[in-house]
Amino acid sequence: MQGVTVIYRLAVSLWLGGAALFTFVLTPMLFRSESRDVAGRIVGLFFPGYFRWGLACGLVAIICRVILSGKGMVPSALIIGAMLLLSSFQAFYIEPKAAALKREIVSFETTSKDDPLRREFAKLHGVSAACNLSVIVGGVVLVILF
Repeated sequence: MQGVTVIYRLAVSLWLGGAALFTFVLTPMLFRSESRDVAGRIVGLFFPGYFRWGLACGLVAIICRVILSGKGMVPSALIIGAMLLLSSFQAFYIEPKAAALKREIVSFETTSKDDPLRREFAKLHGVSAACNLSVIVGGVVLVILF
C-alpha cells in the first residue's frame, strides 16, 4: 500500500503544481510579454492539455484514495470528486464555449468591452477562473490534510 500512497501524493501534487504553475506563472507571464490577442491564442492552445492533465491526475488520485480507504478517505475523496467535477465542467462546457466565442471575436484589443460576445466571454472567463481557483484550493487542502 505504500506504493499506492506515493502514487496518490504524486497525483495530487502534480495536479496542484500544474494548476498553480499555469495560473500564477505561465499565463501572467504570457499576458505581460505578448499582446492580449497573441497571449490569448497561446493560452487557448494549452487549455485542452491543461484540463486533460488535471482530469488524469484527479482520476489517479481518486482511484488511489479509494484503494487506500481508511482514515480521511471520505473527506479527501469528496474533495477530489468536487475538483474533478469543476475540472470536467471547465473542460467539457466552459472551454469549448469560450473557444467558440474567441473565434467570433476578431480582436480583444479592438473589440469594445461592451460587445455582447466580449461580455459573454468575460462571464465564462470569470466562472472558469473561480473553478480553477477552487481546484487549487482543494489541492492545497489535500496536500496539507491528507
